[in-house]
Amino acid sequence: MRSKGGSLDPADYVFSHDLRVRFAETDAMGIVHHAAYLPYLEEARVEYLRAVDHPYQTLQAEGTDIAVLEASVRYLRALRFDDLVRVHLVSCNATRTTFELDYLLTVDGVPCSTAFTAHACVNDRGRPVRLPEWLAGLATRPSTHR
Repeated sequence: MRSKGGSLDPADYVFSHDLRVRFAETDAMGIVHHAAYLPYLEEARVEYLRAVDHPYQTLQAEGTDIAVLEASVRYLRALRFDDLVRVHLVSCNATRTTFELDYLLTVDGVPCSTAFTAHACVNDRGRPVRLPEWLAGLATRPSTHR
């Protein structure tokens, strides 16, 4: 299991997406519940695909879906209600059918967590399919989680 987390330097990431912590994502102390982090990663992932000119809907229209195989988050500092969170992302370790993403979540430039997700491209029956060339080409470095 990957537990060390990715790089703490935002310069090591090729994309970032900002989001604001909603009240509904927090507990009575105003701290983000751990389950809210995965949707943050998903939102950044979808925006990343849009930014590289391949929206998720286009991928689906071509007969490919992206299944999450693994996810991990390392918490460094609590996120709180109304924080403006920058989710940094980089693609790494692509194979014929899978790819990995590393994330860094920051508030005002301060690292709050690192995360990792592994994905497989699958068809409409859930069977593995080859990564589109453009997606495989996004992998810019080895994951820092290994």
